[in-house]
Amino acid sequence: MKVAIGSDHRGYRLKEEIKEYLNEIKVEFEDFGTFSEESYDYPDVSFKLAESVSRGIYEFGILICSTGQGTNISANKVKNIRSALCPNPTFARLAREHNNANIITLPADFINIEDAKTSILIFLSAKFLGGRHERRVNKIKLYEGGKYENL
Repeated sequence: MKVAIGSDHRGYRLKEEIKEYLNEIKVEFEDFGTFSEESYDYPDVSFKLAESVSRGIYEFGILICSTGQGTNISANKVKNIRSALCPNPTFARLAREHNNANIITLPADFINIEDAKTSILIFLSAKFLGGRHERRVNKIKLYEGGKYENL
C-alpha cells in the first residue's frame, strides 16, 4: 500500500510526526507538502493530493490542516474523492466502513498524536462494509445543478 500525505503550514508538525509513524508501520508514502511552517494555502496541497488518489496513483490520502475543514472541503471537490474529517478513531473507522472514504483529514489543532496515529491505522486497515452503505455511496457524485434525480 502506498499513500499520499500532505498538509498546510498549520498541519506541518503533525504531518512530520505521522510520516515517522508511517515509516514505523512500514507504509510507503509520498509527501505532497508543505515542507515548512511558512504560510501555505490548503487548497493547493488538497487538490494535488486528491487528484493523485482519484487517478489511482495512491490508494489513500492523508490531509492535515488546523481544523481539517479546509483540506476536507477542497479534497471533496475532486471527482471520485470521498474525504472524511476524522477527529478521532471512531470517525476514521466509520468513514471507511460506511462511506468508503479514500482520504482521511485530520484537525492538527484538535487531535493528539496518539489519536492521530490510531485513526490512521484504523483508516488504512478498515474495510468498506458494502451492503446498504454501497447503495448510498453510489449516489455520491459531483452535483450538476438539477441533474440529481432524487432531489
